[in-house]
Amino acid sequence: MGDVSLFLDESGSDNLRDTYYILALVVHDQAIGLDEHIARYLGSLRQKGLPDIPFHATPLLNGHDRYEGMDLATRKRLLSTFRVFFRHLPIRYECIVLRTREYRTLDDVATAMRRQIIDFLFDNLTYFQSFDGVKIYYDDGQQSIASALHKAIDYALAKNAVTYRLASAEDYRLSQAADYLCTMELAALKYQTKTATATDEKFFGSWSQFKRGILKEARAKRL
Repeated sequence: MGDVSLFLDESGSDNLRDTYYILALVVHDQAIGLDEHIARYLGSLRQKGLPDIPFHATPLLNGHDRYEGMDLATRKRLLSTFRVFFRHLPIRYECIVLRTREYRTLDDVATAMRRQIIDFLFDNLTYFQSFDGVKIYYDDGQQSIASALHKAIDYALAKNAVTYRLASAEDYRLSQAADYLCTMELAALKYQTKTATATDEKFFGSWSQFKRGILKEARAKRL
């Protein structure tokens, strides 16, 4: 039976200043290896003369942090290379989206997030129960998410089958995949509400191009 992994990443913060609070949940059957996919990705980076920087979409798009000083063309190539890597990963995912203006307090957001995580787990309960254990990987970056996650997991799954592990994009490629999904789902929302930025359009093109390309590829992996 083996174990199943659940990697999480969020877009938005506990200050509730962002329009959306997004949680991406990446599911991976650990019996299916990733080594070949990672090796192919690293080989592609080397072949293109690109650095192996732990993928972090927002800084890449904006040229911040470890992407500072990189020209637009190089950052586009890094995104394109990760896109190909993501497309071949043996994963599935779900995405929870909350509009922050619909909630009065952070507690209200955490409650809504907990309910939606529970719904996700119950909708896929047979799948998760087919494994010996469920390993949850999250960096506890936002306290509301961490609290909602623990309460939802404890409610929906047997406690003795669940293991929590701190995870960051520095250490896990699937954490990077969750970050990628958060950014793509946020971009889709911005295009749909006509709030896409010039940066979005530089990297993703028009709404039609984005929808038929990156977004279609990503959502092919949705549970």
